Amino acid sequence: MAKSQAVDEQCPVEVGLNILSGKWKLKILWHLSNGTIRFNELQRVLGNITTKTLTQQLRELEEQGIITRKVFPEVPPKVEYSLSELGATIKPILAQLCDWGKAYHSYNSHTEIV
Repeated sequence: MAKSQAVDEQCPVEVGLNILSGKWKLKILWHLSNGTIRFNELQRVLGNITTKTLTQQLRELEEQGIITRKVFPEVPPKVEYSLSELGATIKPILAQLCDWGKAYHSYNSHTEIV
């Protein structure tokens, strides 16, 4: 069994990866980086994510202080998600990751894989 490591001793990259790990979190944050979005709209733009999985991922991001959730007391319930002040600090990183992905795709499409 691995030893438990204090947060202060963890590599900062590991901390970031632990927060952002999973298939959906970066995609969720990418869409939220464009502004506030409602649950159903977010589920639609993400594609084949289940309601349960999206709810779980959003709850984790909210607990970590990355996103905020605003509930409007109406019927049917309206819930909006947006990046928190802390979450907004990831926008430049997401933009750089997007640029890198485009460059990688461009490079790969011009290079034969042996």
